[in-house]
This record gives sequence, structure tokens and C-alpha cells, in this order.
Amino acid sequence: MSVTLAKGGNCPLAVAAVLVEVSSQASVDVSALLLAGSGKVRSDADFVFYNQPTGPGVRLRSGEPGRPAAVQVDTAAVPADVQTIVVALSLDGGPGAPATFGGTVPPTVTVRDTSGEALVTFTPNGLGRETALVLLELYRRGGAWKVRAVGQGYANGLAGIATDFGVAVDDEPTPAPGPAGAPTRPQPQPRPQPQAPSPTPAATPPATQATTRPPTPTSEAPPATPTAPLLPHEPPRPAPIPPPIPRRPATVQPTPAPAPAPPPPPPPAPTPAPTAASTAPLPVGGTRTGGPINLDKGRVSLRKDQTVSLVKTDAPPLTRIRMGLGWDPAKAGSSIDLDASCIAFDAQGKKVVTVWFMKLSGLDGAIAHSGDNLTGEGEGDDESIVVRLDALPARVTGLVFTVNSFLGQKFTEVSHAFCRLVDDTTDAELVRFDLSATEPRTAVLMCKLVREGPAWSMTALGRFADGRTVNKLVNPAREALGH
Repeated sequence: MSVTLAKGGNCPLAVAAVLVEVSSQASVDVSALLLAGSGKVRSDADFVFYNQPTGPGVRLRSGEPGRPAAVQVDTAAVPADVQTIVVALSLDGGPGAPATFGGTVPPTVTVRDTSGEALVTFTPNGLGRETALVLLELYRRGGAWKVRAVGQGYANGLAGIATDFGVAVDDEPTPAPGPAGAPTRPQPQPRPQPQAPSPTPAATPPATQATTRPPTPTSEAPPATPTAPLLPHEPPRPAPIPPPIPRRPATVQPTPAPAPAPPPPPPPAPTPAPTAASTAPLPVGGTRTGGPINLDKGRVSLRKDQTVSLVKTDAPPLTRIRMGLGWDPAKAGSSIDLDASCIAFDAQGKKVVTVWFMKLSGLDGAIAHSGDNLTGEGEGDDESIVVRLDALPARVTGLVFTVNSFLGQKFTEVSHAFCRLVDDTTDAELVRFDLSATEPRTAVLMCKLVREGPAWSMTALGRFADGRTVNKLVNPAREALGH
């Protein structure tokens, strides 16, 4: 007989092997975390999600039409030092998806036995600004397993849940005030030109930075569920005035000494009217050989450190672009798990947002990630990021596109890595950069986009670095933009 739990309720788990199914009208990602008695993961291997779909005794089952996504758990195969299995849910942030769980019908989680019979159901109600949820947990008690309905919400996505349970996502969160005496998260590394945190609006509840789970109660009474640690949204900042674009000084020719008047020259040919290509400023990092490189002649193939101005004479400016990134395994039969990301900066070099596989949308959808590719298989782009240039806030003056190896595979195991810029409204390829050389490192800055007045330019970078996630590349990306 199925038991319907309220938030904070618990009941015994009668069987060892269960399927935890999640039904949702929104497109979501299901994940699980295996926690030791400390309430933290033992290592990053205990974080089971779409980039790492298996763990000891736990496996993800992807959703399909007519079959919801689920977490398969065999409690008999769970290591003895794992006391709790947390099942979490996050919005995938794709185009057209709801921004928060308050914008869709609440999800329902159902625990089933191997025959498919429902044992426990739970629906968290009253959701608002949450973008990720801890739905329920399976936990040990007196040598047996039980299930508890949690329904705890987070406004900082799957990365917020992972960080709170001890997963090293290499993030640089801005610390928010917490209750007196509460432990705090690790402070971000020093940055050039630090900015004071913006004040929290009066209407926004104070944020909670929980870093430890409350201990599992020893009594059978349902524990009090903590207030959801919703992080306040950063208020809009005034747009900085972009620095002027440096121009080359005009070359001054010396005045020749007076000479006898030559015979009258023939009438000069009419001077053609200047074009956008001849008057455009020199792109950052580019060279002028009869004018800057732009899109007048069609598709452009860049070499490392070359720049192209994303303008075309007598054509309207680009408003919606897609950065496609692709790669292939260097050896047949192997798979490479790389992750494409985009970091946005302001004119002072301060990071505005990072869009990556744990945060698939940023700046109200102005930057949107296609989703994760775990193998690099198939033709064409493995992952892509769409940028609505006309929707970017004025304070965003630079974008850096990166690729990381989440599982630590080196780029010497990768072949045919490339990035290409596509006009997302016409699907026409505009610019391509094929990365020919590789290094035995785990990350690469592929290219950057820089705002130049009303237009943008793209520069091929191909700079290798180290780090399994994009947040290790914030400082190298900042340096690539000249900050």
C-alpha cells in the first residue's frame, strides 16, 4: 500500500532495491548524493548526476517519453559508511523552460519496488523562486533504511546543492550573511579590482548559506525542515561606461620643400566613398592589411590570436549568435567527456555570470546552453551556446568560451577540436577556428567576443589551462580580455 508523505514525514523502506521516479511537466535533471555520517559526500565520486551517472549502489535512469527520469538504488550495495542518499532535482534552464519551480506544476516523486508498485509518494507544494530541490532522502536507522520527504529549495541551482553537501565544483560564490555562529563557505580567491557586494533589497529575505545538514534525528518524530536557503538575486547594477576604443594615431607625412611647379597633372580620379570596412576601428589583436578582417567576404577561418569584426557592410548588426563547439576522441572506441561554457565579464573585468552544465541559462536567457554531451560522438557541434547579443546587459563587454574535461582527460586524447560562430537566425556559419595543436592539460580557452561600441569582434584564443570545471578558468579568461 502506497504512503503519501507530507514535508518532513518519514516511513520505513520495506525493500532493499527501489526506483525513485520523478514526474515533472518542466524539463528537469535528477541527481543523487551519497553522504557519510558527517552529512557530506566522501569524495566527488559520490555526486551522481548526468555527467557521472553511476555511483556505489546508485544509478541514474534517463527520462524518455512515457518513462520519467529516476534514480535506481540498491541499498544492499551501498557502502557501509554511507548513511544517507539524497535525491535532488534541478531545472535544466533550456530555452522556453520555466526560470523557477514557481513557474510550473510542482513535481512528484514516487518510490517504487522492482515490480513497479508504488511505495511512497511526495509532492512539494508552495514553491516559488527555487531552481533546484532536495526532494527526499533515503537514510539508515537502526540497521534498516527509511525514506524522508524533504522538499528543501535552492535558488542557486544544482551547483548550490552540490556545494552544500561538500562537492568541489570549483565555484567562486559571493558569500551572503548567515545566522550568527554559522559556518561559512570557503571564501573566493582574491581578484583584481574587487567589488563591494550589492545590498540586498529590503523585500528580499536574507540568504542562508547552509554548509552542513542538520543531524538526522534519533526520534521518529518528523524533523523540522529548515527554511529553504534561497539566495537573493543580485539587483541590476548601473551600466559602466565602456572605455573608448583605441585607434591608431594618424601618420603625419613631412611637408616637402618647395620645388618648381611641375606641369599641371591630369584631373584626379574621383575618390570612392569610405566603406564600413575601411573606417571600422582595428579589432583587438587583429592586423590591418587593407582594413580589418570582417564578414564582407563571407565565412572566415581564423588562426590562433586572429580577430574578426562581426560586421558586414550594409547589413544589420547580428542579434542572435550560436557558438558551437565540437571534438572527437583521438582513439577509436573511446569517449571524451568535455564541457563547453561561457563566462561573461564587465568592463572592469568582474565576472557577471557563468553559463555551464550546472547553470544552463544566464542573464534572463540572453545566454543559453544546449545541454551536456557526455561522449563527443556524432557529427557537427557536440555542445552549443546561444547568445542574444541584443539582450545582453550594457555592462557585459566581454564573453569567453571555454572547454573543460570534467573527468580529467587531457586534450592530447582529443582530436579535431573546433569552435564555430553561427548566425542563429539564418543558421549560416560565420567564423570557424580549428584547434590544431594540443597540450596535456584539462581545459582550453577557445575564443572571446569583445563589445566594440554597437558591434562585437571575435578572437581565436586556443590557450590551454588546468581545471575540471569552468570556474577554474575565470582568472585566465579575465586575463585573456586584458584585465
